[in-house]
Amino acid sequence: MPVTSPPPARPPGNRWSVWRWVRRYFGFSRAETRGFVLLLLVALAIAVAPLLLRPTDPAYLPAADQRQLDAWGQDLTARLDSNRVAHDRAYAARYPARGASRYPAVPQVRLAPFDSNALTAEGWEARGVPHFVAGRIVNYGQKAGGFRAKSQVQRIYGLPDSVYQRLAPFMQLPEALPGRERPDYAASRPSFGDNGARLPGRFARKPAHLQPFDLNLADTTQLMQIRGIGRGRAKWIVRRRDELGGYLVENQLAEVYVLQDAPDLVDSLRKYTFVAPGFAPRPVHVNSASFDELWPHPYVGKPLARLIVAYRKQHGPFATPDDLRQLKLLKEENFVKLRPYVRCD
Repeated sequence: MPVTSPPPARPPGNRWSVWRWVRRYFGFSRAETRGFVLLLLVALAIAVAPLLLRPTDPAYLPAADQRQLDAWGQDLTARLDSNRVAHDRAYAARYPARGASRYPAVPQVRLAPFDSNALTAEGWEARGVPHFVAGRIVNYGQKAGGFRAKSQVQRIYGLPDSVYQRLAPFMQLPEALPGRERPDYAASRPSFGDNGARLPGRFARKPAHLQPFDLNLADTTQLMQIRGIGRGRAKWIVRRRDELGGYLVENQLAEVYVLQDAPDLVDSLRKYTFVAPGFAPRPVHVNSASFDELWPHPYVGKPLARLIVAYRKQHGPFATPDDLRQLKLLKEENFVKLRPYVRCD
């Protein structure tokens, strides 16, 4: 009886079972199975090789670049500063009067009675007279043999009327030359005001003792009785009153365009005018007024009028005037001025 050799021993584990499953599933021979496995290993090696062979990313050190950027920034700032300085110097050299005054500033003195014929040009400047007018006053006085009346000083060309009205009470001179002044032209050259009333002539004398009058009822004729207030300024005062709907306090006169640079005239108006107690100005109806009715008021304007109308459409009517504070465009100081004129009914 022939002797048969036992079958080869199988290695432990599942390696042979996986091997056999691959052969049976794909129908490979033993050689084909080896080739398939080798191909898988090669593909796996190709996929993993870039990850293993990728060079390490270089470390970025921003300090050097930051130093270079800082150097460039400093250089650019230095160039801009040098260009600005050169531009300012060229501008000041070309327009010296715009950058600073061409004349040295003269310290101002407190007003007191003075002799108009003894003052130098610096003395007139120290009392608020412009430089070029001060020299003109001194030259005129020397050629005329001295001033003998205040009216001679008043006629100096270029002397602002507001400055003269402030200095006249302190000049040690009579008001006019006796028998030498020009006659009153009111009778020969009559003029009329806005309401048809006859106005005093151009050279008519202002009343020396004026009784205070209601600022909200005065017309241009009454306003022109105050020294320094001519027809033009009187019209501006009335125009501002009509735009506001009435003055509430005398301090509002400082907002008039032609009086902003004349505080002495504002003081005169405060002295001779008053606002009647309980005066009710023309109201601003913020809930019912249209855009065209709101914006002409000096304390409203077009931007705020648009916000008021938009707020009404989105949130409904204003309950109280304080609700206007919710409008970001309205500053607190402007709200304080507008508040007395606002009505929410």
